[in-house]
Amino acid sequence: MRLLTLIGALMALIGASIFWWIYLDPISVTLVPVTRGTAVEVVYATGVVEPVTWAKIAPLARKRLINTCKCEGHQVKAGDEIARQDSSLEQAALEELLARRQMLENDLRRASELLGRNVAAATAVEQASTSLKEIDARVGAAREALDDLILRAPIDGTVLREDFSAGEIVGPGDIVFWVGQPIPLQITADVNEEDIARVKKGQKVLLRHEGFLTDQLAAKVSEVTPKGDPTTKTFRVRLALPDDTPLLIGMSVEANIITAESQEAWLIPAEALSDSKIYLVANGKLQQKAVTTGIRGTRMVEVKSGVMEGTQIVSPVPQGAKDGVRVRSTGFAP
Repeated sequence: MRLLTLIGALMALIGASIFWWIYLDPISVTLVPVTRGTAVEVVYATGVVEPVTWAKIAPLARKRLINTCKCEGHQVKAGDEIARQDSSLEQAALEELLARRQMLENDLRRASELLGRNVAAATAVEQASTSLKEIDARVGAAREALDDLILRAPIDGTVLREDFSAGEIVGPGDIVFWVGQPIPLQITADVNEEDIARVKKGQKVLLRHEGFLTDQLAAKVSEVTPKGDPTTKTFRVRLALPDDTPLLIGMSVEANIITAESQEAWLIPAEALSDSKIYLVANGKLQQKAVTTGIRGTRMVEVKSGVMEGTQIVSPVPQGAKDGVRVRSTGFAP
């Protein structure tokens, strides 16, 4: 008997708890108004500021630098010498070849004179001539090897950066200089392959950099490269910067490429939307309502039908929300 009494009391307690949970302890919600504004759909990207026209300069051979121009920030012309590597071995090899050439040239002259006096055969002249041509080719190659040890500016521009000093050993993988035009600048950015179909030439871009948080930084899509990188699953996009941009070469920036825009749109917070439905509050209960959405931004979503400006909706949608659930409003979000 006592066991039945205890079971009955337990069931009554459970029933009272359920009644309290459903009817006497409603879910707390916050209401926000539907507003008007500009709806923007963006594609996120990250990139680096660089000149439109520029070149990296690396040596062709691994040698020690014997001097550099030390001319960061200075103007140079295409072909100007800006560094030189040690060429002592190449110079000695060239001088040896030139000495041998002189000997072969003298041999050809003597053979030609003897042929003229009918003392030597024509084959001797041909052999001397062939040997001279061979040594001329080797001299040419030696001179090219010697010239390759001189680093020259490939284009007109400014020496943007110099990374090595005289005395250091540099090779083909070492970028010694960056030379380019400080204006115009661009951003080379990477866009995920699932977003690249929405990116088009001419689209506006909003930029963000921690050093210029109060500035309105803008750019425009100037180029979308036709081939992506299958390893990183990204495509390269170039963003043209205005000439008066405060951004500097080498800065890393975040870019929001505007792929769609709607003026005077009805906007609701993204967290107020659940499966294309929103929730209103009527007589202390949740009222579910379907809406038609448009542009979806990172924070706000455009609503094309289903609500009016000023309508108070629940945001964020609480856990367990469904039609008819009792709620209480804790206030209005600003």
